[in-house]
Parts: sequence; structure tokens; C-alpha cells
Amino acid sequence: MATRDELVAALIERYAGCNRTERSLILDEFVAVTKFHRKHATRLLQGGSRGRPSGPRPGRRIYNDAAREALIVLWEASDRICGKRLRPLVPVMLEAMERHGHLQLISEVRTGLLAMSAATMDRALREAKGQSGRRTGRRAPPSAAVRRSVPVRTFSDWGDPAPGFIEADLVAHGGPTAAGSFVQTLVLTDIATGWIECAPLLYREQKLLTEVLDEVRKLLPFPLLGFDTDNDTVFMNETVRDYCRDSGIVFTRCRPYQKNDQAWVEQKNGAVVRRMVGYRRFAGLEAAAALARLYGSVRLFVNFFQPSFKLAEKSREGAKVRKSYHPPATPYQRLMADARTTEEQSERSGRSMRRSIQCVCSRKFVLGRGSW
Repeated sequence: MATRDELVAALIERYAGCNRTERSLILDEFVAVTKFHRKHATRLLQGGSRGRPSGPRPGRRIYNDAAREALIVLWEASDRICGKRLRPLVPVMLEAMERHGHLQLISEVRTGLLAMSAATMDRALREAKGQSGRRTGRRAPPSAAVRRSVPVRTFSDWGDPAPGFIEADLVAHGGPTAAGSFVQTLVLTDIATGWIECAPLLYREQKLLTEVLDEVRKLLPFPLLGFDTDNDTVFMNETVRDYCRDSGIVFTRCRPYQKNDQAWVEQKNGAVVRRMVGYRRFAGLEAAAALARLYGSVRLFVNFFQPSFKLAEKSREGAKVRKSYHPPATPYQRLMADARTTEEQSERSGRSMRRSIQCVCSRKFVLGRGSW
């Protein structure tokens, strides 16, 4: 810096006595040597300041440690919000905390806090934010790391899986609004057989989901081998991922915003859940219990008495798509016809079948138009 100051001192008089063309040449050489910005170099050669003065800028307000400590107290009390949000809140917080005896400030500190700008607040809180370990920038959602650890499975990747590989989804019963808490239905659909299980969830919570899944697994006539879901955070979390890993279940997910990857369960959402339950709002323990009783009958009716088509082959001829289907069969019939079904699974399904026939014969099913 001393060499640059000497160069400025040597060029000031020469620069002042030259015409415009010569000044431009001197300025070009000076900028090339010092690497100064051209405007800054012009000011220096015209006799301006030779450098930024040491110490604070003129007119800049200096806040002492007492003001910074008081600001930290207000920041903590406001749940560590940013300076732009904290600035309009400071007068309200100061008055409330002083009134209740949580904060006592001398007049100079109080005046300084009220005059502090949002940018100054962020600078004063920089060290406190670093010590708190809280990230102030934008961060990825908690499920992002889990999603990266769960492989993607598309509709065409299924092939011919054994019974036990299922697609799962949640159907919301919020009615015309998604505000507040309401019941959700967990729908499981087996790819090989079309077997369906439904269970109500009182609220969206990952631990509750695994507990309900535990109970549903007891009803399945085959072991749960694969669990394919969408990218909802109630599925994409460490609790569900670790549950599948510990239980030996293959956990996969569909592509974001690609509902066709879960065509099996999406079809059951409409054909079974929406047709039986509708679109009204269900909230509270009583509503969840009523849905649980309904689904206890629905599973028997759909799995044993509702034949459905299953896609066998699809081909495209230009813009026309040709599809061929297997003969219609119930999920129970498909399970019995599958060579991979064990004797134990057949016996378990047979017991459920006999129970279903008893229910029908005793007229426990009350059929109506879209209702039970």
C-alpha cells in the first residue's frame, strides 16, 4: 500500500497539469499497475482520499456489548427469526418483556435497540447464530436424504413378482378442506393377485403408520415382501425405512409426480375406498373406528367375491394401444392359482374364505348404492 501511495503522490501534480488525452493515458497506466477500479483511481489522482480511513465510517452507529446481549435475548425469545422479521417485533417484545420483568435496560441501550436496522441486527447476531448451530440458509426437507436412499421402481419394472409385493398409498378424508386433522386410509394392493387391505389412520404420523402396518400384516395371507410407496413424507422417513429394513421388506418408491407408477393402488383408491366411503370429511376416534369396521367387511367382499381383470400384454401400433387381459378372477382365485403360493398360505386363505361365506350367509353385508 505504501508503494501505491508513493505512486499516487508522484502522479497527482502531473495528472493535474495535463490535458484530457494525456490524463486518459496516465489513468490507463495507473489502473494497469495498481489494479484499482477506474473510478477509484480517478478520485485518487484528482487529490481525493488515498485509501479507506481506519475505524468506523462517519455517521455509523456503534453498538456496545450490552446492546448485542439484549438483542440476543429478544432473538431467542422470538424463536430465532431473521433480522427483517425481528426488526418490527423489537418494540413489542421490549415493552412486553420489560413489563413482565424479564428484561431491564438503561435508556441508551433501549434507544439503540429501537434504532437498530434489520441488517445491523443480522450482523450483530452472526456470532450467536454460528454458536447455536442453526442453519440460516435454505435447507432440504428432512425426507430428501431418505428419498435418495430408497430406490425408484416404475410401473414397467414390476414384471411378474411373487405375492407379497404391494403398492401403498394414503387416501385423505378431509372433505372440501385439508385444514385441521382428519382420518386417512392406508391402502395396500398386491401386484400379483390384486389382494387389497385397507386400514384407517387417526392422523398422519410415521410411527402410527408402522404400527398399523404391523396389524395389517397379520391379516395378509402371504408375507409382506415389498413395500412400494409414493414420495409422501409420511412414507419417506427414517422410521418407515428402518422398519422395512429390520423386517426384511424391500422398500421402493415411485417417481415424483408420476402416479402411473402406482397404477395398481391408485385404481383401488377410487374403485374401493372412494366408492365405499365417498368424499366426505371423517375426523376423530369414532369416525376411525367406524371405518375400521367397514374395512373389515370390505376386505372379505372385494378379495373373495369381486372378480377383476388383470393386464396381460400391451402393444402399440402407431397412435393406437392394444391391451389384452387375463380372464377375470378374484384375488383369492389368483392367489390359489399361483404356483408360488405355499400350503400354509392356502390354508390361511381358505379360513378367510370360509369366514366370508359365513358372513354372507348370515347377511352381515348390507349392500346399497355406493354404501354398506
